[in-house]
Amino acid sequence: MRKLTQFATAIIVLVAGAIFTTGAHAAENAKPHRIAIQVDQNDPALMNLVLNNVSNLTEYYNSKGEDVQIEVVAYGPGLNMLREDRSPVKDRIKSIKQSSFPSTVNFSACGNTKKGMEKAEGHPVQIIPEASVVPAGVVRLSERQEQGWSYIRP
Repeated sequence: MRKLTQFATAIIVLVAGAIFTTGAHAAENAKPHRIAIQVDQNDPALMNLVLNNVSNLTEYYNSKGEDVQIEVVAYGPGLNMLREDRSPVKDRIKSIKQSSFPSTVNFSACGNTKKGMEKAEGHPVQIIPEASVVPAGVVRLSERQEQGWSYIRP
């Protein structure tokens, strides 16, 4: 009876170890999740939809133990999403940036659009600190797609 108990315990330990190792191995070898999201409209409802998508993506993959890289690229009228003086969602962006770990969420502002707005308005346009300026939003999206990123246009 004692040998049977020891044998059963050994089997349980081996099976548990195999399951744990397989799960860890699968998470390590999971395909990277990289998603680029376009914002090209000055529409608070669209901006909030994009941020809902970002939150849903990070929550989903984090719950599976997988990382996701997300880049929101704003250009044209959509640049208002990332303007310090006009963004209706800058508090949500700050919150998302702070809470996305271990995933990565970046916000990119189109440099061409920024220059055009500055010329039209006659003063510098400040971008929120959670965002960075890229030379051209459409080029950034194109490069991300070429690098294998999924592309979403809500």
